[in-house]
Amino acid sequence: MKHYTDRLRDRSRQLRHNQTDAEKALWRLLRARTLAGFKFRRQHPVDRYIADFVCLESKLIIELDGGQHADQTAYDRTREARLQALGFRTIRIWNNQLLQEREAAAAVILEALTTPHPSPLPASGEREQECKQP
Repeated sequence: MKHYTDRLRDRSRQLRHNQTDAEKALWRLLRARTLAGFKFRRQHPVDRYIADFVCLESKLIIELDGGQHADQTAYDRTREARLQALGFRTIRIWNNQLLQEREAAAAVILEALTTPHPSPLPASGEREQECKQP
């Protein structure tokens, strides 16, 4: 079942073809399972949003933020709350931080990938079993 619209898919393709310098640098770090074997997708639709980078396996979204994000904090909070309700964690990295301190950014990402989610959703079927027990 497709969880996103054709318009969202087309927009994500457009974004992949017009990457910023920071996105290119982070993609070089993440592509082809080069960071501890985790698979990432770039500009990937998640629900009604497009995540800059997402590891579906660990449900981790990485957002690269430039100056425009200082003006849209309310939107970012709403978006992050929606994605968190779907079980995703989001980490934000400033573009200039990534470009100037690539190893430090990689360490932050790796820590997020290897640290368990603070409040994971129940495994498939686990909630139904809890409800059926007397």
